[in-house]
Amino acid sequence: MKVFFLLTVVFILGCQTTPKADSETNKKFHEFLDKKFDEMLQRNPEFAASLGLKYNYGEWTDRSTEHSRRELKIKKDVLDTLLQYDKSMLDAQSLLSLRLYEEDIKNAEEAQKWEGYFYELNQMGGVVTDMPAFLVNVHVVDSLVDIEDYIQRLRNFKYPMEQTIENLRYSQSIGVVPPAFTFPYVKESIESMITSLSNSNKNDLIDDFSAKLAKINVSDAKKDRLREAAKVAIKESVLPSYQAMAKFWDEYALMSKASHGVWSLPKGEDFYKYCLKSNTTLNMTPDEVYKLGLEEVARIQDEMKIIMKQVKYKNDSLQDFFQFVRTNKQFQYSSDQTGRKALLGDAKRYFEETNKKIPEVFNIKPIATCEVMAVESFREKSAGGAFYENPSIDGKRPGRYYVNLYNMVDNPKYQLEALTAHEAIPGHHMQIAIAQELTNIPDFRKHGGNTAYIEGWALYSEKLNKELGFYQDPYSDFGRLSMEIFRAARLVVDVGIHYKKWTKEQAIAYFIKNTANAEGDINKEIERYFLWPGQATGYKIGMIKILELREQSKMKLGKKFDIRTFHDIVLMNGSVPLNVLEELVMN
Repeated sequence: MKVFFLLTVVFILGCQTTPKADSETNKKFHEFLDKKFDEMLQRNPEFAASLGLKYNYGEWTDRSTEHSRRELKIKKDVLDTLLQYDKSMLDAQSLLSLRLYEEDIKNAEEAQKWEGYFYELNQMGGVVTDMPAFLVNVHVVDSLVDIEDYIQRLRNFKYPMEQTIENLRYSQSIGVVPPAFTFPYVKESIESMITSLSNSNKNDLIDDFSAKLAKINVSDAKKDRLREAAKVAIKESVLPSYQAMAKFWDEYALMSKASHGVWSLPKGEDFYKYCLKSNTTLNMTPDEVYKLGLEEVARIQDEMKIIMKQVKYKNDSLQDFFQFVRTNKQFQYSSDQTGRKALLGDAKRYFEETNKKIPEVFNIKPIATCEVMAVESFREKSAGGAFYENPSIDGKRPGRYYVNLYNMVDNPKYQLEALTAHEAIPGHHMQIAIAQELTNIPDFRKHGGNTAYIEGWALYSEKLNKELGFYQDPYSDFGRLSMEIFRAARLVVDVGIHYKKWTKEQAIAYFIKNTANAEGDINKEIERYFLWPGQATGYKIGMIKILELREQSKMKLGKKFDIRTFHDIVLMNGSVPLNVLEELVMN
């Protein structure tokens, strides 16, 4: 199957190869980029571990501003070398790699102008929850050395925590403080970790360490010594780190005044325009994004009204129907273990059913498998409703589709089919795992990317499953539309919060009026938009662009159009800006 895909790649790209392209030159160009990417992973051990590589396995990635500046300087030096190659000797993929590398540097330079503006610690992420989650989910233990590296990471725990505090102090000095609502969430997470870590015999990290240690073939006496070393490292480094963060966070909270969008920050309007450009990869103004959102909300609501007629709802009020699906027990899983087990079972079933139909619209499937999992208890209260984690490149760790079971009301049955399409297949797992497995592009293009492409593809995948014959239950199809309108409403609300100075209450009210999501889910989402300006706009804008390109390709090719080949072109180059995607599809 993978061989067929690579032949497809060669065929499609063959006509784009420059006449003088030299295979040896391109091989060296590709190898140089991969060498520099590997060196970057050596300096960023957490990123390396996420890919399944045990580089500097007992260390944490440097979180200082000096580190990010050094990384940009190194990238510029790499570009200087790349520009010495004769472009006439490079093939289409090498030329695209050069272009994307230059684009990466431009983006990094622009981001550097806004140092301190990104809310580095909040309830959605940051060292407080990300570091223990990393140890539990990413630090794989296959040997005694890996266990010793786990202990070393516990001993080194204080360094990224200290760097984060230093970065937050800088943000504070330039007038950048997160919205007020985020402080209690983070404080609760810190206190929860302190409570757990203070129990020397049983806590989240010791439980994980002990489970991994049990798999190692060493004597019981050796295991006892290793477990004791881990406990000492937690007592002397991890716990004091959380205590120091708790003290700082209380001081930082005193600076918080209100929950405003980034318009309230120094140069906030310019910062928001940067966030929009960064996440959409297009030059859309805030007002253009806002207008598009209003138009899409209206269009999708018209489709929803058709479903209301299908199910013979008692009246034609969308708001009444929204309230009905929010509150009616038939759409909710129970909040006990039976309900949680049923939700995970349904998610797995939807995944398996889609997996069987993938060959109808794709020439390939990823080699990496995907697991459906519940979000761990230590981060379920603050984590999002669902998310995807990429597989390791060695195939040992599968992709993971996480579902948050903390509040079951926020996970209605009618949305689960579309949610699975988005997070697993044909969504994130198809796109991310396939990108990692490509052999015709440099490594830097296989990992990472922009919101509009990655999330646009996932939202497009929800609609693609409709074309594959899913959502046979009208309520499930309504769930698909309810997730799409949620992304359309984000265009309105994100601009509203950060550009039009909406309050949190105004944003929540807009969602309640125009979407079917539960109020608790809406509140969590709105808070996310405050913390990640512009990110939420990439989904719908990316989806619209992919659909536009598909229609343009159909018109251009007529009967020769093959949706499987279209999907190959969209997926075979890694994550690319939308304007580059358009060139790849239309050329």
